[in-house]
Amino acid sequence: MAQRASRSTAKPAVRSTFEGGCLCGAVRYRVNGPALDSGSCHCRSCRKASSAPELPYAQFATIDFEFTRGWPAQYHSSPEVTRSFCRHCGSPLTYRHAGHPDRLDIMTCSLDDPDVLPPAYHVWTSHKPRWATIGDGLPLFETTRTKR
Repeated sequence: MAQRASRSTAKPAVRSTFEGGCLCGAVRYRVNGPALDSGSCHCRSCRKASSAPELPYAQFATIDFEFTRGWPAQYHSSPEVTRSFCRHCGSPLTYRHAGHPDRLDIMTCSLDDPDVLPPAYHVWTSHKPRWATIGDGLPLFETTRTKR
């Protein structure tokens, strides 16, 4: 699948405080800073971590993030990637890549209001299940997206 030529009109929210947490409420977090990026990943690792055909995320500066209740479990899904999730209900919460220690991805659907940060593009579409359809008109990338 090639990158689509159309540009997304969706942009990360300008809002600067976001809150969220897991399904059971044992883990809560707050971000006091703007979203830097927002997308949806279709790679095998993200699909397995979420048990879904894609995993929407929003990226923030690590320094702006804090847990306000509880502490999640962590899992190294690859040598450079650490994912966090609730140890009680299993909700995926964050993704951190060792190559970008100043950035943290939050799973968009763990936000109290996931509608404030819609994805602006899709990455790793070459890994999506054949039966999964992407029809939202957002830019598609077979692998990673080149940052602008």
